[in-house]
Amino acid sequence: MDKFFKISERGSTVAREVRGGVVTFFTMAYIIVLNPLILGFAQDADGQFLGGGKGPDLALIAAATALVAGVMTILMGVVANYPLALATGLGLNAFVAFSIASGMSWADAMGLVVLEGLIILALVLTGFRTAVFHAVPAQLKVAISVGIGLFIALIGLVDAGFVRRTPDAAGSPVPVGFGIDGSLQGWPVLVFAIGLILMIMLYVKQVKGAILISIIITTVIAIVVESIAKIGPTFGEDGKVNPKGWNLNVPEWNGNLVDIPDFGLLGQFSLFGSFERVGFVTAALFIFTLMLADFFDTMGTMTAIGAEADLLDKDGNPPNTKRILIVDSVAAAAGGAAGVSSNTSYIESAAGVGEGARTGLASVVTGVLFLLATIFAPVVEIIPNEAAVPALVLVGFLMMQQVKNIDWDDVEIALPAFLTIALMPFTYSISVGIGAGFIAYVLIKLVRGKFGDVHPLMWVVAALFVVYFAIDPIKQLVGA
Repeated sequence: MDKFFKISERGSTVAREVRGGVVTFFTMAYIIVLNPLILGFAQDADGQFLGGGKGPDLALIAAATALVAGVMTILMGVVANYPLALATGLGLNAFVAFSIASGMSWADAMGLVVLEGLIILALVLTGFRTAVFHAVPAQLKVAISVGIGLFIALIGLVDAGFVRRTPDAAGSPVPVGFGIDGSLQGWPVLVFAIGLILMIMLYVKQVKGAILISIIITTVIAIVVESIAKIGPTFGEDGKVNPKGWNLNVPEWNGNLVDIPDFGLLGQFSLFGSFERVGFVTAALFIFTLMLADFFDTMGTMTAIGAEADLLDKDGNPPNTKRILIVDSVAAAAGGAAGVSSNTSYIESAAGVGEGARTGLASVVTGVLFLLATIFAPVVEIIPNEAAVPALVLVGFLMMQQVKNIDWDDVEIALPAFLTIALMPFTYSISVGIGAGFIAYVLIKLVRGKFGDVHPLMWVVAALFVVYFAIDPIKQLVGA
């Protein structure tokens, strides 16, 4: 096993890989609960819910979500030997639910996702996707890693309720603020704060397993708090909103260890039905939008993971780049074929890397836990977001340290790097940050007359991002 995964060669141990895999699972297990909430309550153009029923079937979606995530993450570990986990992509699932399925059937929408994955796979096999990755300047890759670090730190703070969206009704000039009305309110955010403080203390003391230990202890504290205070979820079944409630999972034990999963959602897709339903132009634009987001999100994610794990070469490229991209492309198609939307690489994998993961063995551990989650769903649902997301804040700090590797005195790289770093958290999108950075880099070189300094593929990608940002006007122009 050591030889296959190159554990010793990469300066790791089996224990560190297992810990890293477990931590990664804990930090992204929320997708098993969240994906059904995003996809499950949306109706397609025929008034049907995902799965073909007249009402939401969240358990059906949860089982398929965990199954595909488990299989594809194990595949990433075995084929690419990289500490990267995959699951249904957030943002992409919302786009599928509210922009695509609303105009066609769920089967047609998932067929588009399959096509998008197959197209990206073809781009990888022909070498185009890898070539684009290699065409990106090394310092811009560093900026992508730093931007993602800030992005995942913001995700952690928002998911914990430490940072919140400012209600429009309040007339506030700022989009986000500190807690509720400028103060921390509610037990869940206190649990998060305790978890973050504990994690920082353990980390600076160089305690092995600091992140995992903190998650476990904080979960126990959360269970005790919930048993005494009876807080409940933020969004209740009666439709009422409790801003002081738990963000997703309520940390309470119902006595059940296992539940029998239903995988009936697998295979519910129509490969070309969307073209008949909405026309070629509209279907093609949907595929292009999905493809560009998937294409560059993974580029940024695998670079950031490699940088944090010290696995990148002198040009900023991770080992087995083509294999990583192949598995990620297959995952996109697999997510559509399973009816749970495109699966993609998760930046939360950085939490496992922060715990010491350096090889694909960590991904195998994460994948096995996802498969077990299809059966042991009650156990997974005990861990609240507030106990897991402190890891994202700590890892955000670790990734931010790479900013020193950018030459801030060179405006030709500094300005694109700044836009990349700033726009990822500000727009809540990895792709937007990458796109803005690429366009700015090409534009500055153009203005300064340094055409030869720009790789030909960077011109192509920058042009594609211009189309991506102008997708709505283009739709209106062609009448889609």
